[in-house]
Amino acid sequence: MSADQSVRRDVRSILRTALPVTPGGALGVLFGIFAALCTVALLATSAYLITRAAEQPPILYLSMAVVGVRAFALGRAFFRYLERLASHDAAFRQLESVRVDLLRRLIPLAPDGLGRSRRGSLLSSLVSDVDELQNLPLRVVQPLMTSLGVAAIAVWVVALLSPTAAVGLAIALVAAFLGGTVIAARLAASAERAIAPRRAALLDAVLDYLSNLDVLIAYGAEKAGRRRVEAADIALTRALTARSAGVGIAAGALSLFSGLAVAWSLVAGIPALGTGDGHLTGPGLAVIVLIPLAVFEIVASVPLAASAWRQVRSSAERIARVAPADVPRELPIGGGTAAILPVTAAPVLQLSQVAATWPGASEPSLIIENLRVDAGERILIEGMSGAGKTTLAHILVRFLEFDGEYLLAGQNVRDLPLDQVRRVVGLCEQVPYLFDESIRQNLLFARDTATDVELTAVLDRVGLGEWVRERGGLDARVGERGALVSGGQAQRIALARALLRDFPVIVLDEPTANVETDLAGRLMADLLDATSEDGRTVLVISHADIADALVDRRIRISDGVLENSAAL
Repeated sequence: MSADQSVRRDVRSILRTALPVTPGGALGVLFGIFAALCTVALLATSAYLITRAAEQPPILYLSMAVVGVRAFALGRAFFRYLERLASHDAAFRQLESVRVDLLRRLIPLAPDGLGRSRRGSLLSSLVSDVDELQNLPLRVVQPLMTSLGVAAIAVWVVALLSPTAAVGLAIALVAAFLGGTVIAARLAASAERAIAPRRAALLDAVLDYLSNLDVLIAYGAEKAGRRRVEAADIALTRALTARSAGVGIAAGALSLFSGLAVAWSLVAGIPALGTGDGHLTGPGLAVIVLIPLAVFEIVASVPLAASAWRQVRSSAERIARVAPADVPRELPIGGGTAAILPVTAAPVLQLSQVAATWPGASEPSLIIENLRVDAGERILIEGMSGAGKTTLAHILVRFLEFDGEYLLAGQNVRDLPLDQVRRVVGLCEQVPYLFDESIRQNLLFARDTATDVELTAVLDRVGLGEWVRERGGLDARVGERGALVSGGQAQRIALARALLRDFPVIVLDEPTANVETDLAGRLMADLLDATSEDGRTVLVISHADIADALVDRRIRISDGVLENSAAL
């Protein structure tokens, strides 16, 4: 299946998920038709009442029309309320399923399958595009069903009074359906398809500008960054304006067809007045002339529904591209069901003839002929930036799929559930993510049963105990994404989380990358000392030099190939 075919299939699946499956959706459509029929009936009955009253008949002949006016006026408000209540409740409940479905799509992709999605695009899909899908039942399906139902009933009613007028009304409605939709599509379709990506581009520009504002100011590029935001905003505004212009012209076309339908009703009805057959009276003429006005007021939602459909489909396409249903073959899925064995046996890790490729890449990013790691070893993985060190880390924690054999405590990792592998092999990333919470909360998510005594002890172990006490204790906040802590402190907090989680194997990915050179050696020594107390297996990934006394072996990765390791 080609990529385009896969996207189209995913789009259909997303749109089906967005349609309510509860009775509220059908009830909303039914109540909407009733409300629209009350609107048309109110105008028709009012026209009949006024023209019939002008003939000054006995009041008894007007009582039914008077009651009808009141009933249809109350019914319109009543059914409109029920329609809003049922349809919006169903749409909002279904939106929950859409969000859950999107989350299910994203989880297997994270983190390595999302590397090509910019944060603004991902945020737009998670928020704006998902919210846009609620318009499928509310602004697409329901208006179309209501318009079709009311138009058919109105033509039938007019046909009872004047078949000729009914034919003209039917032709005008068909022309309005087709003409209004075609005009809106020609004038506004491209703009509507561009709204979602341009909204995402604006979010990308704003996030980049705000996230890197300090760097932009330091290098005198703040104005250029702001101009990029302004350009993205102008592009989005133009698309919105073009869409509005197309919708406005389509509404004008509908008004034209509505006037033609009224004129045709006059042409067809006036000659029939006063004929011997008595098929059409004065009040009847008023009814067939004014019904088209009410019907076209309902049908005016068709171009808007077509516009909403294009936006909904565009959002569904963006969601399908950001979170495809088919997980790329470069990413692991699910894993096996075997129970993991104790990891005290040697070797803890063994990789043979392994090759791994990042999603979207054509060539393997790392090739490993053989790698054996025994329990308690401390191994340094060296190499230049881009050599493949992070690829190795992501293979070990099963973020990336691979060809070849990878044994964990003697078991093939493909036979093990992914979460079981990640309970054994823990990764401290190069840039640890810290929540905008207290130090306590940033540690508790690793083990939520830990006491304050245990948290303090693990902070002492990684060299942060005194620093935390000086800041007021565990309730001290770290700021958004760790803005209030240094790079070294963030690495120590990440290691504290790994120790709390009690990973038998810890992978430290470039722990000194964001630390000053004169402090890097001390940080590395502290990190390795903290992990050596209970004999954990540690793999340190670094392009910086580390003292021989801190590690047992050095392994070098060069141009995506893991070379033979050397004992120290």
